[in-house]
Amino acid sequence: MTNKQNIDIPKRLIPEHLGIIIDGNRRWAREKGLPEFEGHRRGRKKVKEVVRWSKKRGIKILTVYAFSTENWKRSKKEVDFLMRLLKLALVKDVKELHKEGMKLQVIGQKERLSRALQEAIKKAEELTKDNKGLILNLAISYGGRTEITEAVRKIVEKKIPPDKISEKVVSENLETGDLPDPDLIIRTGGEQRLSNFLLWQTAYTELYFLEKYWPDFTEKDLDEVLEDYTQRQRRFGR
Repeated sequence: MTNKQNIDIPKRLIPEHLGIIIDGNRRWAREKGLPEFEGHRRGRKKVKEVVRWSKKRGIKILTVYAFSTENWKRSKKEVDFLMRLLKLALVKDVKELHKEGMKLQVIGQKERLSRALQEAIKKAEELTKDNKGLILNLAISYGGRTEITEAVRKIVEKKIPPDKISEKVVSENLETGDLPDPDLIIRTGGEQRLSNFLLWQTAYTELYFLEKYWPDFTEKDLDEVLEDYTQRQRRFGR
């Protein structure tokens, strides 16, 4: 199964919106006798690679679960390191995204982030807002239940009558309101759960779980996942 063969998958069969749950950075580092932070560094590098691979294959939207609301419970030292990595990505890597015509958006509780990181997000989104290429959604300080709760608050604040509240209205008030739901979600690291990721949006999303840790994820792995996806029949309950 070569990359060339899989890249030739008809565009109509390629998922429009791909979500990725990053998992296994720390375990990858431990098993290699490296500091856990090295796993996160390699994880950031891997995200950059996957963005390029996704664009090459015609994926329109890539949503990456970079830091969850639950991740705040980790040690201050680790959280601080992850925040520095995220800021580095938003300041440095976004220039490459912009050069390639990609658009960056951040979803999640931005108010919980440092002022410096919030400013970096604002600048990155502003820089790339008019780009028409692949949309990269970074989920930072994100939780699906929190997102749904916030959507309900917005609906109440807008004073929308109960009989006018539909699934469409709820969807429109989510942070991903202007985007189609994910067609496919990949999770690395061997765990088989969504872990509070895009809970509303994944009602009919195809799921693919890999044993591999995130830093070991390859271009060939992506092609194999995409080929598996093309073999599935998405009935949407019909």
